[in-house]
Amino acid sequence: MDRQSIHAEMARARTTFTALVDAASAVDLRRRTDGTRWTNQQMLFHMLFGYLIVARLLWLVRLFGRLPDRYSLRFTHALNAGQRPFHVINYLGSCVGALVFRGPRLARRFDRVISALLHHLDRETDVSLARQMHFPVDWDPYFRDTMTLLDVYHYGTQHFDFHAQQLTLPPPITP
Repeated sequence: MDRQSIHAEMARARTTFTALVDAASAVDLRRRTDGTRWTNQQMLFHMLFGYLIVARLLWLVRLFGRLPDRYSLRFTHALNAGQRPFHVINYLGSCVGALVFRGPRLARRFDRVISALLHHLDRETDVSLARQMHFPVDWDPYFRDTMTLLDVYHYGTQHFDFHAQQLTLPPPITP
């Protein structure tokens, strides 16, 4: 991955997300997703939440990437020990978030988050993009033991693409 690839994938995700939200009816949004306990509305919020998490992860990588490796390794072990509460909070958070962020408000929030991430990506140096830390691999299938800042920018779209396949919405019509 490089900076331009990440720009392109986030732009694609933004276009897809907006089209999905715009095309979904109230009935579509209440329908269950494929393979999860969430509705389509809850999954759409969870897809936004993935990018919101990226913003927080960037801060962590910037911090731990400056420290000796053992600090992020210990932090990761502590996080892995708390994976059960994390999964419950992750599930319930998307249930509640979907009540607050719906329709155009959800799409606007997604657009703002992507814009902010791209703005930060453009300001990163090659040195900062290479900073890395250990990650709690038990928390997410796309977390690897060690991830760079560039990997974290890419993670948001990996998460997005995975969950987009679980939606049971009609395919969006994209320009």
